[in-house]
Amino acid sequence: MTDRLHRKGLIADPVNKAKSLVLTDEGLRRSEELFRALFTRPTP
Repeated sequence: MTDRLHRKGLIADPVNKAKSLVLTDEGLRRSEELFRALFTRPTP
């Protein structure tokens, strides 16, 4: 799964099987966008 996220440019190169990873700027932007869409209520 991490390889797929890396190919999409959403995380830094997963060199090993560490339990943490680094989001790229694009990955951070996209995660914030998805969080707002999925977990917040629209403002009237």
